[in-house]
Amino acid sequence: MPEQKNTDIDNGLPIAPSMDVALASLLVPITEKTISRRLVTIVGLSILIGLIIGVVAKAFLSLIALISNFAFFGRFSLVLEPITTQHVGLWVLVIPVVGALIIGLMARFGSSAIRGHGIPEMMEKVLYHHSKISPRLLFFKPVSAAIAIGTGGPFGAEGPIIATGGALGSMLGTFLRTTADERKVLLAAGAAAGMAATFDAPVSAVLLSIELLLFEYRARSIIPVAFAAVAATAVRLLIMGKGPIFPMATIIDPDPSALVFYVVMGALIGLASVLITKAIYAIEDVFERLPIHWMWWPALGAIVVGIVGYFEPRALGVGYDQITQILSGNLVGWSLVALVVFKLIAWSIYLGSGTSGGTLAPLFIIGGGLGALMGLFGVAVAPMLGISVPVAGLVGMAAMFAGASHALMASIVFAFEVTHQPMGILPLLAGCSAAYLVSVLLMRTSIMTEKLARRGAVVPTDYAVDYLSQLRVHEVMTRDLVTFSGKEAVGAIRERLFQNSPAVSHQGFPVFDEAGQLLGVVTLRDILDPKVTSGMLVLDLIKRPPVVTHQDNTLREAADHMVREGVGRLPVVDRNSGKVIGIVSCSDLLKAHKRRLDCN
Repeated sequence: MPEQKNTDIDNGLPIAPSMDVALASLLVPITEKTISRRLVTIVGLSILIGLIIGVVAKAFLSLIALISNFAFFGRFSLVLEPITTQHVGLWVLVIPVVGALIIGLMARFGSSAIRGHGIPEMMEKVLYHHSKISPRLLFFKPVSAAIAIGTGGPFGAEGPIIATGGALGSMLGTFLRTTADERKVLLAAGAAAGMAATFDAPVSAVLLSIELLLFEYRARSIIPVAFAAVAATAVRLLIMGKGPIFPMATIIDPDPSALVFYVVMGALIGLASVLITKAIYAIEDVFERLPIHWMWWPALGAIVVGIVGYFEPRALGVGYDQITQILSGNLVGWSLVALVVFKLIAWSIYLGSGTSGGTLAPLFIIGGGLGALMGLFGVAVAPMLGISVPVAGLVGMAAMFAGASHALMASIVFAFEVTHQPMGILPLLAGCSAAYLVSVLLMRTSIMTEKLARRGAVVPTDYAVDYLSQLRVHEVMTRDLVTFSGKEAVGAIRERLFQNSPAVSHQGFPVFDEAGQLLGVVTLRDILDPKVTSGMLVLDLIKRPPVVTHQDNTLREAADHMVREGVGRLPVVDRNSGKVIGIVSCSDLLKAHKRRLDCN
């Protein structure tokens, strides 16, 4: 063994915190970089995805219009108009069922992934399937959703377009052999492009991707998603023109008393969002118990849609015009009550049956309608509060979205983007925050994550900085380092460790050669292995080249390095002098969390 400058005289164990190491021969952690040149490539792909989805969104809306006009009006037109049923009579009971039967066949023999409202399925792919989506979904999802909506399904167009965009991003990432993280970004970019192209709402599309798909806030993720949303919005402006999607009268600064009302109203709508979410999944449970194949379930749900359409045709289809009427204050009284009730019944049952549809537009209509009704009540009971019925409808729309999806910031920004009303921000912040508070207190999951939770999945809900990335290795490493020479006999080491010495503070021991260079690490288990004879040299127990870390690496980098190399401890090498100054183990990483727990 090389000469030791520091020796534990009492224990007889060599301590070598200053041995030289040939740094070039060691495996060191990969230092995480926020961005790299690779990001430029991902941005370019995201822009391409955004441009494509911008065109796909228009084509999808045209396909819905084509099917709807043919099914209900017997004509071929690409102009999407509100569904009316007076002229079709009792055929309104049949049209949704025919569409549902086609969807059931597509799901059974095409792709079962078309069932549901899209976003939960994408979340599952991100969390557990490396963001890989079947290419068949790129065709079957928009076509099946267009059939469902065009034949009267009470869904919006945004959910299927979001799912289609995500499928395109995933397919492109798979084809180009990207990493799982890059593929996740491309999937989220496609989803954001879908929402941006539908609503001309690029900022809220990015926020929604962060809150529901990316589960992180990092430059390498946000930049591509933002570019995709911008590209899709640019295509939309070019094809469909400018202006707010849901125009409404100019909002003035709200009175403080009105803000109190919007807070209370938001809390009530948050409660409603919880009840609606539970109701939808209770309906799904009912269908799950049916003794028939799931292929036929949408047809059963469509029977309810037909009945609802006979009594309240405004509840059928995308309903974007109904949102505009609510926000303009033109839809009031029993007419508004009927719309909310029938829309809720048709949407919840048809969606629960497992058809291909979305959630956002129905939530907007139901929430906006409830908000407008509460606003009308507030004006009648307390006119001195300065309540605005259109603002109440706007807050209700966004609050329902916030409560049901748990996407608070996306909900607030979305309502601003689709109306172009900056003075609505304060009421929206008040109402949506109250709805979000009530929802998270009463329900751990959301309408997007309940299905995943039932399958045993753990879906991130809080976005905090990784605690291990905030600490350096030198803050937790063991400095009283026990080392061995490669030419020492195992028997001699066993004798010193367990006959003349107390227990050491670590169970991995760096091994050096005669020149003081690190050869590797042996563990206490290696030394005590019954198959290892006392006459063997420590050098013979080394199984792999040295795997080390530097004292200024983060604990996250060290932990990832352990996982990549399959080791449980890392000698710590000074970056400047090349000397071994300590060791860090898995137990040290766990102990680091004690500081975090002490702060909570």
